[in-house]
Amino acid sequence: MVSRRKFIRIMGVGGGVAALTAGGGYWAMTRGAMPDSAVAPWRAPGQGIDDPRIRAAAHALLAPNPHNMQPWLLRLEGDNALTLHVDLDRLLPETDPPGRQILIGHGTFLEIYRMAAAESGHRAEIELLPEGSFAPERLDGRPVARLRLVRDPVVIRDPLFAAVGTRRSNKETYDIARPVTDGELAALTGPGLHGARVMGSNDPALRPVLRDLMEAGLRREIETPRTFRESIDLMRLGPEEIARNPDGIELAGPMIWWGTRLGFVSREAIATPGTQSFQIGLDMARDQAQTAMGFAWVVSPDNSRASQIRAGMDYVRLNLQATVSGVALHPMSQLLQEYPEMADLQARLLDALAAEPPAHVQMLVRLGHAAAPGPTPRRPVAAIVRA
Repeated sequence: MVSRRKFIRIMGVGGGVAALTAGGGYWAMTRGAMPDSAVAPWRAPGQGIDDPRIRAAAHALLAPNPHNMQPWLLRLEGDNALTLHVDLDRLLPETDPPGRQILIGHGTFLEIYRMAAAESGHRAEIELLPEGSFAPERLDGRPVARLRLVRDPVVIRDPLFAAVGTRRSNKETYDIARPVTDGELAALTGPGLHGARVMGSNDPALRPVLRDLMEAGLRREIETPRTFRESIDLMRLGPEEIARNPDGIELAGPMIWWGTRLGFVSREAIATPGTQSFQIGLDMARDQAQTAMGFAWVVSPDNSRASQIRAGMDYVRLNLQATVSGVALHPMSQLLQEYPEMADLQARLLDALAAEPPAHVQMLVRLGHAAAPGPTPRRPVAAIVRA
């Protein structure tokens, strides 16, 4: 979301529209809101669904996932089982060539699924990679996991489940006057439930190093045409596009609404160096990175496919715990992406984090404090379920 000040500045270059920020300013600033249909899955998920497998999936599709691709496919089996597959039409071949981030997104889904099943009195038995692991360089049609729901009156409910509906990846600029305290950091770090470890820092000496690396990583992705084009193609500009495709990278709000109508916001403008729209992307990268007040990173014991999935399970627990603790969290893992142009910056990051193989850094997030944004779009649960 772009600030009111930046909106006014941009509107000022449109010619003849400055009056919109005067008497008609309120009306101008309320255009382009998120369409209700795109966020409907966040309201009472699972309500009215009898099948506990699909009811749990309605909660799990609220999980964080790369570029909001929602890359999940569920195939129902018998009366109480199902398999989770990768939707191979929803990959990120430029920024995530091996599909590592996509599998992390399947781990987040599985963990919330497990929690949601427990809420209805079911134990979710999860078998990872039941038909064998994926090759290191690509994903395929084999299942990520096989799940079976077993009625269990003494199944333990997870207290973090209460935060699923209010969990956010908070992309706003953070309050640089408000530190991430030692207590807040301690609540977020430590051994994960599924084998990864969450590490973190609020060290003022490390802060500028990681801020600059995060900014450089995001700039590198933006300034590499083929990787930025991948994001451009996944952008949903304004409420109409978001309603048609409630996934990808949503751009809503008054700046987008007016910008598309006045012709200075378009995919090509955003993708073209030298345009104001392109510069806004670079400014946002700077503002996001340079307001980080702390950092956390998820480390798995190795980089096997199973460890990638488990890292996702522990990552979403970090996200939920941050929600409970009142800490804003935003994944900025561009530095961990496996394409050649990122290799030098990735090496500098791993050196700064003192990460040594075979341990593998799977996720990197910035921490801070900011007002919580609204929910991001989601497809209806029926879109990911196959009988």
